[in-house]
Formats: sequence, structure tokens, C-alpha cells
Amino acid sequence: MSGHRRPRRGIFLLPTFFTVGNLFCGFTSLIQSSHGAWEFAAALILVAGVLDMVDGRIARLTGTTSEFGVQFDSLADLVSFGVAPAYLAWEWGLEPLQRLGWSIAFLFVVCAAMRLARFNVQSTGGSKRYFAGLPTPPAAAAVACTAFAVPSPPLRSWVPLLFGSVLVALAVLMVSRVRYRSFKDIDLRNRRSFLFILPLAAAVGAAAYKPGEAAMALAGAYVASGPLGWVLRRLRGQTADGTLERTGVVDEPAGR
Repeated sequence: MSGHRRPRRGIFLLPTFFTVGNLFCGFTSLIQSSHGAWEFAAALILVAGVLDMVDGRIARLTGTTSEFGVQFDSLADLVSFGVAPAYLAWEWGLEPLQRLGWSIAFLFVVCAAMRLARFNVQSTGGSKRYFAGLPTPPAAAAVACTAFAVPSPPLRSWVPLLFGSVLVALAVLMVSRVRYRSFKDIDLRNRRSFLFILPLAAAVGAAAYKPGEAAMALAGAYVASGPLGWVLRRLRGQTADGTLERTGVVDEPAGR
């Protein structure tokens, strides 16, 4: 009798179930945005983000990763983190800009598609500590958290322009080479794990008190961490990939 047991056939469907849930949330978010239920549409995008985190981890834990699963997950992500947040942004705050608003929303979709395509072709090798460019789920979360925290946009003429500028910045960051921490290297068994657990506990407490504002603050902090880290590395004399220009010492290379 072999000591290595193959996973049961039904286990292979478990990650796909969560990916379908991710896709369902993105599709339903589109419908809710068209009905003006922006807060609910934003919440569905955030739920899709949670499901997206779960499906990949389940596939790795159960040994059921496959090329089909990678491609299916990427297509679901394009709907939930590309099309859905772009349409929500259009309905929530870009419509007054008319054609400019369409262009900004479409730019977000294009950059999300390019980011996902680049992730697929670079998914092997590289560091697990960092992503190269802003991942699509945090970019979508930044849009969703804005609509979730402020269900009705303020009636001021400068708000659509400011919101559109934020979307352009998110789109550019997705296709950039700016490094973002992936947190995949965190080991809770390590003695230093409390450095991660304490901020996480504080974030959970803030979310329980003011969920919309806390979610928007967390999304904004993660988005800003990439450019801030880039500036700090440049001040220390490092290149974008972490290589010290003067000494030639290489830090952790940029990953996915």
C-alpha cells in the first residue's frame, strides 16, 4: 500500500467553488451598481477579494493547483477586480466627467487586465515577499472602500476630477514595477509574528468600530506603501528591484 494518497476527486472542485463565488460577487456587483446600490456593490467587491485569497491557499494546501485553475481564477479576477470596480467608479463618481470618465474607467480595466496577464506569465520564480506592481484586488478594494465609506458622493464639482485622478494613479501603479509586500512569507510560528498580529488586531478593532472608514484607510495605506517604499529605497541608493547601486549588494529581488 502506497504511503502517498492522492486527493479525493471532490477536493479538486473546492478551490473552483471559491473562484465561482468570486466571479458571482463581481457579476452581482455590476448589477447592483447599475441599480444605484453602490454600498452593496462595493461590499461585494470586498467579499470577492476575500474569496480570491481563500481559493489559492486551499488549492496549495490540498495539492490541487492546476493550469486550468490559474487561468480560471485570472478571468474571474478581471471581472471582480477590473470591470466591476471600474463600473462602480463610473456610476459613483465619474459620470459627470462624461467621455473623460469613460476613458478613465476603461483605463482601469485595461491596466487590470495587463496586470493579471503579467502575473500569469511571471507566476514561476522570483521572490514571494513582493509583488511587482499593485495587485488588482487592493486596487479594486481602494475603489470599493471609497464607495463603501461614502455611499453618496459629495455634490461638488471637484470631486469627480479628484476621484478620476485617484483611478488613474491606481491604474498606473498596477502596470508599474513598484514593489508591494505580498505578506506570503509571514510565519505565525515565528517569535516575531506578534509584529504582524498586533497591527492586524488593531485593524480588526477599527473595522468593528468604523468599518467603512477603517477599510478605506487600510486600502489607502497599502496603495501608498509602494510609492513610499520606492522613495525610501532611492534615498538609500537602491534601484527599483532592491539592488544597491554603489555597493552591488542585492536585497530581496522584486517578485510577482
